Amino acid sequence: MADEAQKIQELTLEEVMGDRFGRYSKYIIQERALPDIRDGLKPVQRRILYAMAIDGNTYDKGFRKSAKSVGNVMGNFHPHGDSSIYEAMVRLSQDWKLREPLIEMHGNNGSMDGDPPAAMRYTEARLSKIASEMLKDIDKKTVDFVLNFDDTAEEPTVLPARFPNLLVNGATGISAGYATEIPPHNLGEVTDGLVYLIDHPDATLEKMMTFVKGPDFPTGGILQGLDGIKKAYETGRGRVVVRAKTSIQQLHGNREQIVISEIPYEVNKAQMVKKIDELRVLKKVDGISEVRDESDRMGLSVVIELKKQADSQGILNYLFKNTDLQITYNFNMVAISDMQPKQVGLLEILHAYLKHQEEVVTRRTQYSLQKAQDRLHIVAGLVKALSILDQVISTIRASKNKKDAKTNLVAQYDFTEAQAEAIVSLQLYRLTNTDVTALEAEAAELKTAVAGYQAILGNPKELARVIKAELKSVVKAYRNDRKTEIEAEIETLEIDTSVTVIDETVMVAVSHDGYLKRSSLRSYQASEGADGGLKEGDFAILQQPMQTLDQLMLFTNYGHLIQRPVHEIADLKWKEMGEHISQSIGLAADEAIIAAFSFTPNEQSGYFVIGTTDGYIKQTAFQDLLPSRTYRSKAQDFIKLHAGANVTNVYWVSETDAQQQAIFSASYNGYGLSFALNEVSVSGAKAGGVKLMDLKDGDHVANFTLFDPAEKHAAVAIITQRGAFKRMFLSEVGLTSRARRGVLILRELKRDPHRVAAMVRVAPKIALLVKTEQALLTIDPQAHATGDRYSNGSFVMDVEEVGQPVFVLAQSSEPISNHKD
Repeated sequence: MADEAQKIQELTLEEVMGDRFGRYSKYIIQERALPDIRDGLKPVQRRILYAMAIDGNTYDKGFRKSAKSVGNVMGNFHPHGDSSIYEAMVRLSQDWKLREPLIEMHGNNGSMDGDPPAAMRYTEARLSKIASEMLKDIDKKTVDFVLNFDDTAEEPTVLPARFPNLLVNGATGISAGYATEIPPHNLGEVTDGLVYLIDHPDATLEKMMTFVKGPDFPTGGILQGLDGIKKAYETGRGRVVVRAKTSIQQLHGNREQIVISEIPYEVNKAQMVKKIDELRVLKKVDGISEVRDESDRMGLSVVIELKKQADSQGILNYLFKNTDLQITYNFNMVAISDMQPKQVGLLEILHAYLKHQEEVVTRRTQYSLQKAQDRLHIVAGLVKALSILDQVISTIRASKNKKDAKTNLVAQYDFTEAQAEAIVSLQLYRLTNTDVTALEAEAAELKTAVAGYQAILGNPKELARVIKAELKSVVKAYRNDRKTEIEAEIETLEIDTSVTVIDETVMVAVSHDGYLKRSSLRSYQASEGADGGLKEGDFAILQQPMQTLDQLMLFTNYGHLIQRPVHEIADLKWKEMGEHISQSIGLAADEAIIAAFSFTPNEQSGYFVIGTTDGYIKQTAFQDLLPSRTYRSKAQDFIKLHAGANVTNVYWVSETDAQQQAIFSASYNGYGLSFALNEVSVSGAKAGGVKLMDLKDGDHVANFTLFDPAEKHAAVAIITQRGAFKRMFLSEVGLTSRARRGVLILRELKRDPHRVAAMVRVAPKIALLVKTEQALLTIDPQAHATGDRYSNGSFVMDVEEVGQPVFVLAQSSEPISNHKD
């Protein structure tokens, strides 16, 4: 019991967890997930290749069941599940994952569509021809070997790797605290770079990139972003864009189709096609009629058939942005270097590989030199023995046995132990003059070989020459053309709204209190002219048919501009209230929409005329009020308001009409002023404007309107705070200049005088919707006679019953609209 007690250790949980997880992490990093910088292989991959090689399962022999190879690997070298070994074997055979597959496989080894491979009992595999270059000279002590997991066999710690597999085939993996993502490269380019680097060890990255231009994915595609490649080669991390190779082809009937012939690396083709078809079904993009995968043994081909007049390039750009037709590839080049995980750049990988090759060639040369020297020693002994053949035969015949014969030969003729062994093992047919000649020729060849080996070991330049020659022989045998195109810049994708939105006519309503909605014409017509679900006391500022591609501009009394493409407005039934604008943009509690306009996408001209209650006015160009990047969540300011002031109204005027229009404004105290619009300068969105009227203390602008002075019967309606209504021709107020007080347009009373509560422009077939403090009333201006500017009109409402007027809107018998037309 005392011995048992001594074995017990008291440790904190933190110590135990830290120690155990540290060991686990080290194992995962070094022995499972990350490749070695020298041969570019993970342990399981290395074990698969080595096990198949020693089993004779090579490219020049027949295929064998994959299950046999998996069993050999699992039983001798890799103590893990057969599924993980088979999965690694399958990946080594997939020509859409590896640039130069290391295993050839018969049967179903998966697909680009993500299909799983057939079970290993059904498939057959063997090493590919290029895999023999990975294992070449492994039997010549070129690499270190260690005991396997049960000490019954030895396995290599690294393969000789006669080509730079880490870069050629790339690597991907996730370990504890580390991940790696190294893209495949072109064998010819990388080897050419290595040959140059041997002669120029101090070569710069810029020079090396003239050879190694960038990744070369087995699936081809187009890689964009030279800066990202250079950064990755410099630091080990970088970002590039990889897009599919596509073409737009003409069809009959003025139609086109997009044909995809290459897709980005490691993209699941089936999932990509499904996503594109979902966009078509859900109408996320307009113009696609059919999506077909026509891939076969001849190559990859995905066809996207388009409708008539569809914007093929716009649709393609949308698909690049919203599907895996274009992906972002992130370099994260991490490999095991000197038994430690390290983030490495291109030059470091190449130098590490060359260092490995120097060691491999040196060790192979040492092995070959030793073999040649040993054989030369034996040949020298045989030649000597043949020169004294009779004595040697006599000595052997006089000996008791083989051991005694060897001892006598060493003692009597100064043969070494090895030479004596060779002599006593010599076959009788070799005792001819011809064989002596052959031995002398072999000796000469061996001396030449020994001198060559010694030259390689003693001269670094000769060693470099051998490495270069072998690299050139490999690239000569396996060089192939680059598959991936490289473009210097990442293309900025601009998506035209017309591509993603079906251009159709809808009914749009904007209410004074800030409710927005759009409905199909069918829903609107089914309501038979209902008021559209407005809440009590609310009314429509704008209500009219629009196209889904049109742009809405909503102006509030607090100087805020809200912009919405029609297609972004909630699609609801006409009888529903709609969504309040405050759900996306914050508004004040008493803020209201006073004007709304719709514009087609190609309209980019004209001016907005804006007036305020404290007597300022300005013109702002349409271009100055284009939507900002944050239009969905933040309102724009379209005027600088002074303290306590509100916006009275907003009008839109075309560039042509701006030269002909005049302004009429009315103040609360009953003054009216007319002047030409061109007296108002054009200023930016942040400006406060110029003086509209010269107001007395306590007075404010009730409203202003635009009119054409040439129009004889241009009229306005005036409603007073006492409920009186007057229709007045604007010819009653002559044109003067801006910033004056104006003339009286109401007769001043000594007791309870009338004041202008509202003023709007009127015309035939126009009705007035009057919002009072307690009700909504409708007035037909044509039912009332016109009055001169000295009259106070006639009473049309009882303000004690319905309250004073607060807002008046002119609306025609057509759908209510403040549309620019």
